[in-house]
Amino acid sequence: MSARAVRVALGVLLALGVGALLIAAESGQPPVAAPAPADRAVAIFSGGCFWCMEPPFDALPGVLATTSGYTGGTLANPSYEQVSSGTTGHIESVKVEYDSNQVSYAQLLDVFWRNVDPTDAEGQFCDRGHQYTTAIFTSGEEQKQGAEQSKQALEASHRLPRPVVTAIRDAGPFYPAEDYHQDYYQKNPLRYKFYRSGCGRDRTLEKLWGSAPAH
Repeated sequence: MSARAVRVALGVLLALGVGALLIAAESGQPPVAAPAPADRAVAIFSGGCFWCMEPPFDALPGVLATTSGYTGGTLANPSYEQVSSGTTGHIESVKVEYDSNQVSYAQLLDVFWRNVDPTDAEGQFCDRGHQYTTAIFTSGEEQKQGAEQSKQALEASHRLPRPVVTAIRDAGPFYPAEDYHQDYYQKNPLRYKFYRSGCGRDRTLEKLWGSAPAH
C-alpha cells in the first residue's frame, strides 16, 4: 500500500470514529467503554477499620484502585449503621484492584499481614466486634492456596506472640460503603490521623512487627 493510500485509510478510520462519538452524543447514549485489561485482578481483605486499610494498598505500585465496603454477611446492600450493629454478619473490608503484571497476590498478602493484628479474634485495636475482625476473602483456587500458604508461613515463623486467627473464606458479594467512607484518609486527613492515633493501631503494629507501617 502506498503512503497516500495509508493516509487516506487512516483519515477514513478517524472520521468513522469521530462520527460514532457524535452519533452517540446526539442520541443520548454514552460511547461504549473499552474493556478492562485482562491483567486487572481483584483481592478482598478485612483488617478492621477500612479507612486504615486503603492507604497501604494505595501506596503499592501496581494497585489500580481500592474500595471500602462490606462482605461476608447475609443482608444485601447493607448500610454502615446496619453493619456497625454487628447483626448482619458483614465485615468491614477493602477491595483491591491491581495489575497482576506489576504486583503479585503474594505481595498484597504481605502488605495485609503487616497492617493488621492477625492474633486478635475479637476485632482490631480499639474497634471490637465481628464486623472488625480480620479475614482474607479469596476468588479461585490460586488465591485460596496462596492465602493458606502465606498464613502457614507466618505461623511457622513464630514471630507473633499468639496463634494466627485470621479466617480465609471464599469471596461472596462485596458491597461498596457509602461515598463518605471512600478515600477517607485523603478527604479528612486530620480526622483520620486523630482516629488512627487514638485507636492505638500504630502502637500495636509496631509492637507486633517491629515498626509501624507508612500510612
